[in-house]
Amino acid sequence: MALTFDNRFARDFPSLYSAQPVQGFQQPELLLVNRDLAQQFDLDATDAELADWFGGQGALPGGAPLAQKYAGHQFGVYNPFLGDGRGLLLGEIKDNQQQFWDLHLKGAGPTPYARQGDGRAVLRSSIREFLASEALYHLGVPTTRALCLVAGELPVRREQVERGAMVTRAARSHIRFGHFEHCFHKGLQSELKALKDYVVERHWPDLADQPDKVFFERVVHKTAQMIAHWQAYGFAHGVMNTDNFSILGDTFDFGPYAFMDDYQPGLICNHSDDTGRYAFDAQPSIALWNLNCLAMALSPLIASDDLIAALKQFQPALAGHYLKLMGKRLGLAAASKDDAPLINSFLELLAGEKQDYNLAFRWLSDAEKGASKLACRDHYLDPSRFDSWAERYLQRLAADSADDATRKAVMDAVNPLYTLRNYLAQNAISASENGDHSELARLYKLLKNPFTEQLGMSDYAKRPPDWGKHLAVSCSS
Repeated sequence: MALTFDNRFARDFPSLYSAQPVQGFQQPELLLVNRDLAQQFDLDATDAELADWFGGQGALPGGAPLAQKYAGHQFGVYNPFLGDGRGLLLGEIKDNQQQFWDLHLKGAGPTPYARQGDGRAVLRSSIREFLASEALYHLGVPTTRALCLVAGELPVRREQVERGAMVTRAARSHIRFGHFEHCFHKGLQSELKALKDYVVERHWPDLADQPDKVFFERVVHKTAQMIAHWQAYGFAHGVMNTDNFSILGDTFDFGPYAFMDDYQPGLICNHSDDTGRYAFDAQPSIALWNLNCLAMALSPLIASDDLIAALKQFQPALAGHYLKLMGKRLGLAAASKDDAPLINSFLELLAGEKQDYNLAFRWLSDAEKGASKLACRDHYLDPSRFDSWAERYLQRLAADSADDATRKAVMDAVNPLYTLRNYLAQNAISASENGDHSELARLYKLLKNPFTEQLGMSDYAKRPPDWGKHLAVSCSS
């Protein structure tokens, strides 16, 4: 055990948390551990020790468990009564590169902010969070990570009685937009300034001598980068409340998420979202809406003209990141604004055909310059419609200097063969709920190498069965 703790949040922000001991499981069982991340943290421990520490049986040496207080806009409505209701910040550590991380235990029992909830998480939701954060990470999407998944014998009632579990989240920071909103609406101006300084000193020391407006500009650009990745890889978050937005621009708080199967720009992955506020194609506008809420919270520190100017940078930043990502996915060298119509028409084709989003990009990597038709046309119900688009695509490829083999290698390195489809997650959950964790381990291993074809895993690269496209996922998931 060599974790180096520096629990500055606990020292500097006593008004923004409540100290809270972990309420652990009597018989914790370690189901998954992220060995790579454990090595990065110099976490040298046995599986039994990991089960005890991250199942709440023993205190993590050096930790200082606490529940953070924050606020936020939930489905557009401000809620001042938010905070860590079932999660605890165990402590702040440095990894072997001297970078700061938070270790956070989700499902550790009720806190002062639980709002009559039981403070627990179930095996189902904990598996989904572990797999999603790691799947995004290995796709190259900015995200929090997962360190351990521990199950217990504690029964937890949701729609039905389920097995309790805890997932250990590793995040560069747990500071949310909602922290700043809480300070603003409560008139805690000294804490507001201190929070901004804390983030800068911990994570963006290059901004130390810059005016506060540059801090907000950085948040705008990091958020734009995150959303561009979501849109490019077909990830729907489902609950984009401001308390679920990381100040660092990392994907945060996994609930009713979905990775796109058939391309549906209006996909609503959260069946609790009656109005479609957080539909897939609304994610960019909601991110900007959230940034406006943050701008208001930062108004005591930053002039309104500077806040407005920073907010105006969001759309071009998002468009630039998105164009670069989609250009790579299509194998276009140095994609420019002139390529936007080609990209958009491909998405329109996929939507009209109800085509599989990520596999459609993967199939394109076999394109050959000078070909009259592409072999992947056979995947389309209307091949002639695909041919019309492919003609323009082949003309664009002809203008690039890269040869076919080089382009294919580049495309295969950014277009996943395997994604975390809801039905794959559900298969692993169902098996684990029946005591068989082998499918969970297999799926986790697969998602760590999403771009590389793996022996014996061809079924995981297929389009989902029809039942797998219609799984209902809610906030309790």
